[in-house]
Amino acid sequence: MAVTFISEISSNHHQDLNRCFEFIDTSAEIGCSAVKFQLFKIEKLFSKEILAKSETHRARKEWELPVSFLPHLAKRCHDRKIQFGCTPFYLEAVDELLPHTDFFKIASYELLWEDLLKKCAETEKPIILSTGMATMDEIKSSADVLCQNGCSNLTVLHCVSSYPTPKSDCNLAAIETLRSALQPVLSTIKYSVGWSDHSVSPGVLFRAVHRWKARTIEFHLDLEGKGAEYKSRHCWLPDQIRYVIDETRGGIIADGNGQKEPAASELSDREWRADPEDGLRPLKHIRKNF
Repeated sequence: MAVTFISEISSNHHQDLNRCFEFIDTSAEIGCSAVKFQLFKIEKLFSKEILAKSETHRARKEWELPVSFLPHLAKRCHDRKIQFGCTPFYLEAVDELLPHTDFFKIASYELLWEDLLKKCAETEKPIILSTGMATMDEIKSSADVLCQNGCSNLTVLHCVSSYPTPKSDCNLAAIETLRSALQPVLSTIKYSVGWSDHSVSPGVLFRAVHRWKARTIEFHLDLEGKGAEYKSRHCWLPDQIRYVIDETRGGIIADGNGQKEPAASELSDREWRADPEDGLRPLKHIRKNF
């Protein structure tokens, strides 16, 4: 079972292209298959009423990813042999991203916005859909919109939109619920189910993969704890997640082929088993020449 790890850079980039490159390089080095950024403009993300009243939300202007970065980010990803994905948060962003991205991500907060779902689906590029806060009926409806408008490759991520997410709220069993419930809706397309993490817990990620068969793991990454979102305590640092990626893939390798037979690494010890005639080690036929 292959597992795809996607690093979510979110707003930790500081609007610094070289820092973005460092995120991409680090993601490739720790074993990610893709890097994902976010493309938003606060005037098209929050209503005028909120921006007028909230200095906190206005300050997120400094979190915007410059559109001019897109071709450079895509090239860096492809040079490092990983995919470049992005979340569009306004309709025109889909057009701006189309020449550059390998896939689109639809955030949990935009799951109900059918116009955005349709526009992403019509590109016919792979789509990842996060499902934080959503009911099953809402998820089915969104998946159906995507399927009916051209999406043929969909990854649905179970997600809990609290930052950070307590382990007790992760409800990983919902991964299987999603897999089963969406089968009738998505029977005509390629789809899989995974986990979008805000827990920063190795145990949660191991459980999502090995018990609930998550095929994709998305996680928020920061480089050194100085990113804009790190203080919310839902971002992993490179060495933390590198360990999880290595151990997860190592665990999958350990599954083997299922046949009960001597492993290559233990063949040399077969002769040192107790001989059936006297119960002593090693087998009699090699004692003379020891």
